[in-house]
Amino acid sequence: MEAQVDRLVEKAWKMYEQTPSDKRLCRPPLQLTIGDNDCALKYLFLYSIMHRSLTCAKVIGVAGIPGSGKTTLAAIVSSRLQDRAREAGANGQVSIALSMDGFHKTRKELSAMPDPDTAHARRGAAYTFNADKYLDLVTSLRDSIGAPVLAPTFDHALKDPREGDIIIQEVTRIVVVEGLYVALDEPVWRDAGRLLDDIWFVNVDFEVARKRLRERHVRAGIVKDLEEGDRRALENDLVNGKEIVEKKLPVSEIVQSRDDGSWVHE
Repeated sequence: MEAQVDRLVEKAWKMYEQTPSDKRLCRPPLQLTIGDNDCALKYLFLYSIMHRSLTCAKVIGVAGIPGSGKTTLAAIVSSRLQDRAREAGANGQVSIALSMDGFHKTRKELSAMPDPDTAHARRGAAYTFNADKYLDLVTSLRDSIGAPVLAPTFDHALKDPREGDIIIQEVTRIVVVEGLYVALDEPVWRDAGRLLDDIWFVNVDFEVARKRLRERHVRAGIVKDLEEGDRRALENDLVNGKEIVEKKLPVSEIVQSRDDGSWVHE
């Protein structure tokens, strides 16, 4: 895994180097109007066609089936980018890892669905997430100028999201968004996926993921034993995993998930 991570960190670093050092460079000089002079007109035209490359932050998506190690990968890449930026003299939150778990529908929302029992049992399936809110966040990351962006987290004690729990600061240049459906080729999800600068997919054997998941469910207290954890993995997690693999958008990188001694998969 280390060689793969090193390569991805280097790739993300090059993306960071392409971002403006000053947030004011992320937008055109709005005090100039089209009537001011030809220069302003040309600048605004160029800005309109190059907006994607001039946005403040670069957004990397990390997708994969449950138990693939995408959370671990996103956290490590973001942390190493932050360390490298500090060594280069940057201040503040240059890079951040963001989980789409905060976009789970609340238990109240699941209970209001036509088949609430199935919705609760299948929590983690694509339809149990708020895809529209996720798209809004990715759009904000692309378009936000000069203001922090708030993102939700998932509170495992409450078993529900916490709104606005993460602040993505103005100085942030690399946002690594990880989640099951970051690369899902389905309505709304694909719209968000097309806004990403790069998509990485963490590939893992389903049996390896199954073993990781049943053990994780026991550690998290979701189930009482490995047998129940295995059943949950088979009946929910890996059902979702099949959809994730079969309905995957084109991706930039395939990362092979391996059990190296230095890695703890989450």
